[in-house]
Amino acid sequence: MATTSENSNRWIRRFRPADDAPCGLVCFPHAGGSATFYFPVAQALSPQLDVLAVQYPGRQDRLSEPCLEDIHEVADQVTAALEPWTGRPLALFGHSMGATVAYEVARNLERSGRPPLGLFASGRRAPSRHRDLSVHLRDDDGLVATLKELSGTDEAVLADEELLRMVLPAVRADYKAVETYRHREGPRLSCPVSVLVGDSDPVTTPEEADAWREHTTGPCELTVLPGGHFYLNSQAEEVRKVIVRDIGSWA
Repeated sequence: MATTSENSNRWIRRFRPADDAPCGLVCFPHAGGSATFYFPVAQALSPQLDVLAVQYPGRQDRLSEPCLEDIHEVADQVTAALEPWTGRPLALFGHSMGATVAYEVARNLERSGRPPLGLFASGRRAPSRHRDLSVHLRDDDGLVATLKELSGTDEAVLADEELLRMVLPAVRADYKAVETYRHREGPRLSCPVSVLVGDSDPVTTPEEADAWREHTTGPCELTVLPGGHFYLNSQAEEVRKVIVRDIGSWA
């Protein structure tokens, strides 16, 4: 079991600790998302895997902390927080914005000589595939409309004005971070990459997702599942099967 630091405890949540698991799975939320999005994953995969869910600042128990608006800064801070957990193999799973953060964390880990076991990139186009978007510049109504369109936010939150006021600053900051992100040239990853995407995702086409193979010298597999941007909610069991299968082949 890792001896965690105060910094690690700020960033990492373990809903189902699995100290004897041979591998950790670090999960990165989408824009506006929080660590609890991955509670069902931890519940389903423990004790086979030790699921570590990343909690970004500006939400839930970190609501009082300022949000971060730069993907590289988020990745650097998460990399530091993962230090106590690098004594055993770590696979990274990120959905949407989380996939980009996970990719930059993977780059950091490889640069430090501690490459991840592999990277799961879900619902996100490859870092080299840019779309000129400005959701973060919309007014609150425009942000809410985007959340409704992507169907990833609890209806109870969308219907509660007070809750909405609490979550929108994090949503706006996250969208700014991901929309202003630009891929920096550098060595490709050496770890395998497993890419997942919904077949009717409005923000990531299968072709944009398949371009992840340009970012690793290792194997890269694309899995297309039925659904939109949050396909993984309705296809949770299939996603878990992919995770277990791929980690088993990487280990």
